[in-house]
Amino acid sequence: MSANVSYERAAQDVAYLTGIRVPAKTQQRLVHHQSFPQPSAPEALRELSVDGGKVRIRTPLGEPCQWKDYKAIATVAGTVAAYRDNAVLIDWTHQQPLATTLTCLGDGHDGIWNIVEQISTPEQRREILDWYHLMENLHKVGGSLKRLHQAEHRLWQGQVDETLALFESLDKKQAQTFCRYLRKHRHRIVNYDYYQQEQICSIGSGAVESTIKQISRRVKISGAQWKEENLPQVLAHRCAYLNELIGVQR
Repeated sequence: MSANVSYERAAQDVAYLTGIRVPAKTQQRLVHHQSFPQPSAPEALRELSVDGGKVRIRTPLGEPCQWKDYKAIATVAGTVAAYRDNAVLIDWTHQQPLATTLTCLGDGHDGIWNIVEQISTPEQRREILDWYHLMENLHKVGGSLKRLHQAEHRLWQGQVDETLALFESLDKKQAQTFCRYLRKHRHRIVNYDYYQQEQICSIGSGAVESTIKQISRRVKISGAQWKEENLPQVLAHRCAYLNELIGVQR
């Protein structure tokens, strides 16, 4: 229960359902003394998505709270999340059977691709920039709707150079920022139209974004603040719940 709601609420629910009182502090101790299993892929992984979420860190009395990042990998086998320890995600992936071609999806943040670059080999990886984030960044440019529609059509075909030609002559800061974004991720911008029609792989990282929202439903509940040293176990607890592995013995 405490993987889904606060320790205080879990204590109330346990008492209501069983008549047994297990105080919130005891629930917390139980969580931090438990070893939670990670998911295992029953067959070779063909796709994974990487994204990040934020948690509020407890600070000394009188100091403003801090929001810090954690990262998560979502696959058909399940979800693994880690706080300031990318090796947890990378090692877990390497423990799974991997397909000859492994599609890795993510948005444009460096932290995402720093993880992806340590997974498998460059020859085995197929890196794809999430189509929906690509469109989000395109429309930040603003300006001519005709130009934006032309750019969207060209990017849907994977035509990076042709898209750059639409914006490179513009002095607008947003346009130049978008051009740098395209150049940086050129090798991750595929022919989305072809990939979609041929059903080669996913073109969006919606699976991991949904997972981040599910993790946030526990770690970002109203008023929640976490000690940094406790966060890895809190994330492992929540992921085990989402992966339906609570209570599974290995």
